[in-house]
Amino acid sequence: MSKIAEMVQELPPDLQQEVEDYVQFLLEKKVRKHKGRMKLDWRGALRDMKDEYTSVELQHKALDWWSS
Repeated sequence: MSKIAEMVQELPPDLQQEVEDYVQFLLEKKVRKHKGRMKLDWRGALRDMKDEYTSVELQHKALDWWSS
């Protein structure tokens, strides 16, 4: 590990920041992979709205709610 640290120390500050950002990205990517399978426990949660909206409209509404 010290070899990597030595190499990073030789870089200019802006490139050191890029290395740090990339390492952070790799760490976050690793964490995301280990979350497991997606659960479908929300399935049917919008059933009571089926008379008010079409399935496509519900999809749009769900996206709006998730982004809020």
